Amino acid sequence: MELDGKRVLVIGGSSGMGFAVARAAIDQGALVTIASSNAARVDDAVARLGGGEGVCLDVTDEDAVAAFFENRLPFDHIAFTAADWAQVEHANFARLNLRANEVLFGVRFWGALNVAKHGATRIPAGGSLILTNGMAAHRPQKGMAIATAMAGAVEHLVIGLATELAPVRVNGVCPGAILTEAWDDVPPEFRKVQEERLAGQLVPRVGTPEEAAEAYIYLMRGTYTTAQVLRVEGGWTYTG
Repeated sequence: MELDGKRVLVIGGSSGMGFAVARAAIDQGALVTIASSNAARVDDAVARLGGGEGVCLDVTDEDAVAAFFENRLPFDHIAFTAADWAQVEHANFARLNLRANEVLFGVRFWGALNVAKHGATRIPAGGSLILTNGMAAHRPQKGMAIATAMAGAVEHLVIGLATELAPVRVNGVCPGAILTEAWDDVPPEFRKVQEERLAGQLVPRVGTPEEAAEAYIYLMRGTYTTAQVLRVEGGWTYTG
């Protein structure tokens, strides 16, 4: 069940939780490839990891995704952590530009589908695909109706793909508030609301990328686990 010598692809591995997953997998002896749409960030991440391989890949481009997997050896595990949270509009629903907010589904939902279609079907039996949603699926907040819908769609995608792709295992990770680079882009008023909420959580603090990465590593190693979504959220589910 160890990852020694296993080929692991971390999409979104140039920063945040993805970078922490890549580092943890390398520590487990895995042969890691990280992919992201920003070439400079990929190069920087590979340098900080001190190992592994980096590639530039736009997961919203199905032709590019198909070409990437066609020219690669199969991966034992694929962890999909990529998202475009800069597109989240924390606004009253009545004022939302719905067409503009369609982009929120582009990376984390449709991008994951592109990867599943062209990559997961080449994962050996018992290997895994791990998607990422978020606690918005379970604890909606004002100003995040579209993000809530997207997170819920990804969670149901896990179940559908686990059935479709068996014996490849498909699971998900559902993080709460994790202190990544995206936290810096949260509007001040929304961050204040989150900080107040965190103070009353069962684990009263923000989580770290390394804590979230533990869930991904377990799902790679847990050969009897499929169609599950692990919450890494400090007890938010049972708070308030």
